[in-house]
Amino acid sequence: MQPVSVPVLSSSVRIRPRTAVVASADRNFRQRLAEILTGLRWQVREAEGGAQAWAEAEAAPPEAIIVDSWLPDLELAEFLKDFRGNFPQVDLVTANGAAAEQSPRGPYRQELLYALRRSQDSGDTVAWKAAPALDRPEPVPERMLPAPWPIAARAAAAPAASSVGSGASAPPRAQTAPPAVACMPALPPASGGEREFSEGLPELVGKAPCMLEVSRRIRLVAPRSTPVLIEGPTGSGKELVAEALHRLSARSRKPFVAINCAAIPEALLEAELFGHTRGAFTGAVQGRVGRIESADGGTLFLDEIGEMPLALQSKLLRFVESGELQRVGDNETVKVDVRIVAATHRPLAQHAQAGSFRADLYYRLAVFLIRTPSLVEHAEDLPLLVEHFLQRMGREAPVKRVDPTALAKLAAHGWPGNVRELEHVLERGAILAGEEAVITAREIDFGLTVN
Repeated sequence: MQPVSVPVLSSSVRIRPRTAVVASADRNFRQRLAEILTGLRWQVREAEGGAQAWAEAEAAPPEAIIVDSWLPDLELAEFLKDFRGNFPQVDLVTANGAAAEQSPRGPYRQELLYALRRSQDSGDTVAWKAAPALDRPEPVPERMLPAPWPIAARAAAAPAASSVGSGASAPPRAQTAPPAVACMPALPPASGGEREFSEGLPELVGKAPCMLEVSRRIRLVAPRSTPVLIEGPTGSGKELVAEALHRLSARSRKPFVAINCAAIPEALLEAELFGHTRGAFTGAVQGRVGRIESADGGTLFLDEIGEMPLALQSKLLRFVESGELQRVGDNETVKVDVRIVAATHRPLAQHAQAGSFRADLYYRLAVFLIRTPSLVEHAEDLPLLVEHFLQRMGREAPVKRVDPTALAKLAAHGWPGNVRELEHVLERGAILAGEEAVITAREIDFGLTVN
């Protein structure tokens, strides 16, 4: 009897990783889910809508696709039906798990549903650990775990003031053990809701009291249609707050439309906001729906509202009061239902008092105030933020970590650009580190500081 030779797979053979497409207009939802799936050793491709998800599947069919409960460009039911017909081999799951019972069950369905539950329940950025109930639990590599906040780093950090003044000539340095700095007067907790409001939101990384207060205010006002004004220094996450307000509201299935009032020339801003008819001005070869109208039923985010010209403020005030807008070049009015969230890095109340911003519009927008703190005000969250950004960068390259000398250098910086500056400094450090797994103080480069 001839012996049977059994082929042996070489240890050098690389197994093709599992790939998933996450389709959602909500950037934070995509990022949270991608982080968890990456921890489960999936490769994740993100899509902002149904058309992009379809293109991703055609380019390279994935093992699975997770679709949010609302798509900005396609009708969800039709998309699911057509996708199943064209890609029957792809495990199709919606954010609420509805497609799980309507499509063939893939071999990794349990992992997908677990990742969904984890992303929806996540209230912080603690490193993922595999659940024991899964078939293939994976331990978290040591290099992915949050780096400790070393005594050496705390000792090396320079003492500083607890807040940043708008007119300071030089940025203060972060304290090593900063006192709790209230971002705004604390609101009384709702009855029976102390535990609910003690947790931070996934969008807002940090457990400092002032960050938890921001999360608490978001949860309180999100279910309402009350206008919200977000104030805070540049780079402190005002747009993330606006997106969280939209996500937690009853309007979450409708569009979230953002416009930066400082980035569009004054001559075009009115047409961009309110829309225009064909021939309304030179170059208007066809009519166009404005940003306000495109947000109908959802949330309109007016970033840097303090930069809006006074003449346009009066037209915006009329819309805020009546809910009706008039396109440029049109005599008819259009009724629009939107929730307005505005943001500014300027002290808008002072500008309203000085006459450089309409006081009546200010009081209409500032029905509910939320202030995002500077990074100096919650410097104790620096290790969490560092770990959060390193994990996010780890989706495209091996996850790096920072050593105590790098942490000490980060802690001693004044952070005039706040959290956005921290993200860029870490990205720069990861590039400078090259193939090394550890970012040291030598790779921490702050560049030129703008006063």
